Amino acid sequence: MDFSTTIARQLDVRAVRVTAAVALLDDGNTIPFVARYRKEATDGLDEAQLRQIVDLLDGLRALEKRRETVLSTIAEQGQLTEELEAAILAADNLTALEDLYQPYKPKRRTRASVARQRGLQGLADLILAQPLELPGLAAAARAYLTDAVNSPEEAWAGARDIVAEVVSDHPAVRGTTRQKALTWAVLQTTRQPDVDDPRGVYRLYYDFSLRVDRLRPHQVLAINRAESEGIVRVSVDVAERDWRGAVAAVFRPDRRSPLADQLVRAIEDGVKRLLLPAIERDVRRALTETAEAHAIDVFATNLRGLLTQPPLVDQTILGIDPGYRTGCKAAVVDPTGKVLATVTVYPHHSKKGWTAAKETLSAMIRRHEVTLIAIGNGTASRETEQLAAELIGELARDLHYLIVSEAGASVYSASELARAELPELDVTLRGAVSIARRVQDPLAELVKIDPRSIGVGLYQHDVNQGQLSRALEGVVESVVNQVGVDANTASPALLTYVAGLGPRLAERVVAHRDAHGRFASRQALLQVSGLGPKSFQQAAGFLRIRDGAEPLDASAIHPESYAVARAILERARLTIDAPAKVRQRRLAPWLDDPARARLAQALDVGIPTLSDILEQLLRPGRDPREDLPPPVLRSDILSMADLREGMRLKGTVRNVVDFGAFVDIGVKHDGLLHRSQWPQPADFGVGDVIEIVILKVDAERGRISLGWSS
Repeated sequence: MDFSTTIARQLDVRAVRVTAAVALLDDGNTIPFVARYRKEATDGLDEAQLRQIVDLLDGLRALEKRRETVLSTIAEQGQLTEELEAAILAADNLTALEDLYQPYKPKRRTRASVARQRGLQGLADLILAQPLELPGLAAAARAYLTDAVNSPEEAWAGARDIVAEVVSDHPAVRGTTRQKALTWAVLQTTRQPDVDDPRGVYRLYYDFSLRVDRLRPHQVLAINRAESEGIVRVSVDVAERDWRGAVAAVFRPDRRSPLADQLVRAIEDGVKRLLLPAIERDVRRALTETAEAHAIDVFATNLRGLLTQPPLVDQTILGIDPGYRTGCKAAVVDPTGKVLATVTVYPHHSKKGWTAAKETLSAMIRRHEVTLIAIGNGTASRETEQLAAELIGELARDLHYLIVSEAGASVYSASELARAELPELDVTLRGAVSIARRVQDPLAELVKIDPRSIGVGLYQHDVNQGQLSRALEGVVESVVNQVGVDANTASPALLTYVAGLGPRLAERVVAHRDAHGRFASRQALLQVSGLGPKSFQQAAGFLRIRDGAEPLDASAIHPESYAVARAILERARLTIDAPAKVRQRRLAPWLDDPARARLAQALDVGIPTLSDILEQLLRPGRDPREDLPPPVLRSDILSMADLREGMRLKGTVRNVVDFGAFVDIGVKHDGLLHRSQWPQPADFGVGDVIEIVILKVDAERGRISLGWSS
């Protein structure tokens, strides 16, 4: 099968690009490497397209493997005709293939299989043949009576069971009915009697009905969860006209035949007992797969936004993991992330505790010259925010605070990695350190946590966990390699996601660094045990060596292109560490397309690669996160009572879901920017700072409706 042509058609790209990409990936190259450093070969396919190619390729290869199994199984049964083989070879998706295989698939004990064992296949064939003449039902069945079949009525009942299964298993009947059902069927939910839903979470689905093609992904997942919790009963109603037309196109009783009624009865039984339940399962599965894919895509998009938040450098941060009964855990970290001090305070126990907590934290802030307070957004976060606001007011210094998502902090705190990084700290204090470090470099800290625990989506525990993990790990890998990693400071968790490394080589890189000191150059990475030429080729461009022997090692220029980069620098009479304005002026002549094309020809290099090199020479080692707006820093607290309709504020997007975006505007509850209020196009995501307007405040229910501030 020509996979490349099939994939190219689905993605609407030229087949030669797909063929090149497949060859590179099959040769062991990573997606980030191919997307960044093999643009000439693939004609600039980006990471998203390459991941689509991988997914489609895996699906097509799985289809081909299943096709081989189906063909061999049917051939072993001696039932593989030329016509059937041609149909199986032409099947272009798994559903169509399984429909063709269904009549031949080995089944567990069914009513039809029992009837066949009792020798009633011939009688079933007679029903399907619809003969015009018959000596009589009893006489026709007499030849099939045995010790297991005692009467003509029992013989005909068994024959109808066989016919019912034949009708249900027929590929055209199944395919047509399913196609109709996926458009016109109605999904209905009813509340289970005597089942408690104390908070009314699933109130919308107590008596719900909607055509399946109009269901939204979040509705499907909510219904699935309500069903799994025993709150509702779910059914799919397929209209009679939709299944009857599909059956009649293949199985049509002949009213002239004495066996017409037998076929009618077999069809009715087969449809209601076998076909419709199977179609209902297929529809529910299709709805769930589509909804899960959408939810995973939303989660991945939100995770990318969270990971690409700009770091706040040169800050000494007081991280606070708030709590009521167990107190607030606090940790001060310096601009490199080193822990300077930790403490537990109990401001929410009493007025005395509040005063004591302020005194303790004030002393820490002064002693370590803290410039920013980071507060986790969990239990007691808003009360702790009030504490921070009072501290800032009393200290009268240039000090701010911000609320930080603490999702996954407890997972990190109890992990083996946290124990290795912070062995001297109690597990409860490690969360405060993680919260502080998330502000300094969100990416470096969040990669230490299973992406599924970061919590920037809906129903993440209800979707296929394998698919979710692959999607989220792909996002982390993409962002890590887009940003680049300092080989001399990165943790094993961060290095794990560098193209070509993985967990084992990441550990070896750190072990070598600990044993022999910092790497002086990218070439020195080849001294790491197990890191061979292939791994080096994949990883080198994404690893940074700052202040090393080779200035180009601090850039995203791959070592294989150093000769081209040096030739450009020589032509421009430049050094890579020249002032930015000088670099801009001297490289400017090659920034327009015609001049760049002439330079590419002169240096015998592709234009995409040359463009990337020029970009790096203009801004070597630039962190792409620097172009994004920093988070909103606050020095005083707002309450819902301070909000007024029409008030305009800046807020940080915390989560984006199907129906809207939740925005932190500095009060206890996040506001909801409903999808109907979004600008078109909606070019914002998790972590973005946006300007909004207050539309409505419902203090009693803790709800804030937001509009877009144009």
